[in-house]
Amino acid sequence: MLWIALHLPLLSLESFTATLAPELKTQPIALMDSQRILSANPGARALGVKPGLKRATALALAPQLTLGLADAARDAQALTAVVHAALAFTPMVAIEPARPAGSVGNAGTTNSADTVLLDVQASLRYFGGLQALLARLHAALAPLGHRLHTASAPTALGAALLARIHPQLHCADLAATCGALAAAPVWLIGPGREHWEALQGMGLRTIADLRMLPRSGLARRFGEAVLSEIDRATGTRPDPREPIRLAPTFDSRLELFARADTTEQLLYGAGLLLARLVIWLAAQQAFVRRFSLVMEHERHHRTEAQTPATTRLDIALAEPSRDPAHLLVLLRERLAQLQLPAPTLDLRLHADDIARRAAPNSELFPTPQTEQDGLTRLIERLQARLGPAQVLRLETVADHRPERASRLCVADARLRTGLPSGKAGPARSARSSHGSPVHAATTDPNTAAAAVRPVWLLAHPEPLTERATGPTLGGQPLQLLSGPERIESGWWDAALAERDYFIAQLPGGALVWVYRARLPVQGAVHGWFLQGRFG
Repeated sequence: MLWIALHLPLLSLESFTATLAPELKTQPIALMDSQRILSANPGARALGVKPGLKRATALALAPQLTLGLADAARDAQALTAVVHAALAFTPMVAIEPARPAGSVGNAGTTNSADTVLLDVQASLRYFGGLQALLARLHAALAPLGHRLHTASAPTALGAALLARIHPQLHCADLAATCGALAAAPVWLIGPGREHWEALQGMGLRTIADLRMLPRSGLARRFGEAVLSEIDRATGTRPDPREPIRLAPTFDSRLELFARADTTEQLLYGAGLLLARLVIWLAAQQAFVRRFSLVMEHERHHRTEAQTPATTRLDIALAEPSRDPAHLLVLLRERLAQLQLPAPTLDLRLHADDIARRAAPNSELFPTPQTEQDGLTRLIERLQARLGPAQVLRLETVADHRPERASRLCVADARLRTGLPSGKAGPARSARSSHGSPVHAATTDPNTAAAAVRPVWLLAHPEPLTERATGPTLGGQPLQLLSGPERIESGWWDAALAERDYFIAQLPGGALVWVYRARLPVQGAVHGWFLQGRFG
């Protein structure tokens, strides 16, 4: 077996400052319980603030110090995200239980779980070895912004203990693990914390010192737990672990560092929640279809009847995705349109509508599928910014009259292009000059050449003057290049059209689409009209 331990030495402080802007994280910040400082960032340490100081002493050293209270629930939410990231590499993931707080310098300043264990023996070959797996694991955890200590060993407890004192250490076998643990301080194990003063008085400072003593006397003096922990760490006693199971739905909560009066201030917290969502999705090869951001408002503003306790923002995707950049863009566009009814203190992200599918293959060159995905994301972003009713698309209609062959409808990014959804009326078959049927949206290659249409059609056909040689546009004669293409349609809706269409050219080379009416129009028996222009 090979276990990897991920130890987060600053978990509580990092979970507290997670929603801060990057420029604010460099200011002096410390975390405390009811009485003493638990941890401090580099800015606070530079001013002399360190764990163990009383609150008054810390403020005397750094009056500008920002203080926060430790929160076990907040730390658990942050550690859960690390667990989700680890589950993408192995199903055997466990959390090292919290150790009781003591009084041994930095080692005894926390009583919350801050170490994640992974059994990666069965995953090494798939990921290309230990170093390649570690590189991918660190890349997956990077969006969470935690400082990591990484250690590997054949035993779970051995890896967990070594990760607490070494930023990076990897032991390939039990002999190397025992050698590394021999120099480890005794306060790493639970009884060593409890009996620290007695051990110090006896000159026992390292685990090697403990192992040199008779086991029976050591157990009588300090309890059987000392031998149990040492044996489990060195591999002479089994150390079974219960794997963590992934939750069927995602639900993560984040307390903001300061109240947010505008949606722009919510983006830092929302971005972190989205990073946790993407990690949860990656752990099960899933993609999200819909997620919700719930904003909990400040309590004293809720006394007003019209002020809701929460505001819920639902984001629905046309195609399931777990691309963090795309999800953040959609959320940013939707938040930009939202007006908060009251200041926000907490954020919660919930997702239960997911799709499990194989990961997309990497492509050297673009394919129709990737191009369609790009169009889908563009439509989603436009709808998020402008609203669904403001993004329209052209839809073909089964009508031979050009002005009625298409219509505007609300764009649906989930629909694939190329399928007309209009219903055909009782249209009479139009005939070209060759006598073959012509459809405005035909895809038959045999008739496509006879149904050339310009993209730019006029809203209303423009009458043209006529000379002896033919129609003119702006005083310039038109040269008919192809045609006629005859259309006879619309008898069922009192808009009968009997026309002969031609592609014509101006002296400057521009191409236009004109027709000659075969029925009386505006008092003229034979009238020429401009229908459209070619690009």
